Amino acid sequence: MNDLESHSVLGTLWAALGMTAYYMALVWINTLLGLFLTPLFLIPLTWLQDRVAAGRNRGAVAR
Repeated sequence: MNDLESHSVLGTLWAALGMTAYYMALVWINTLLGLFLTPLFLIPLTWLQDRVAAGRNRGAVAR
């Protein structure tokens, strides 16, 4: 006996709706995490690059 026979069409549609909502929420949270967490890593990285570049420029001027 398959699932459609034991739970009717309404049960199958309800399960499909639940799975669709779950995966849409998963995509949404992953999008938000990428959107908000990326600057948290990129901004300090640019500060580090600026300090390294400033150190190289000081070394070049002294020579």
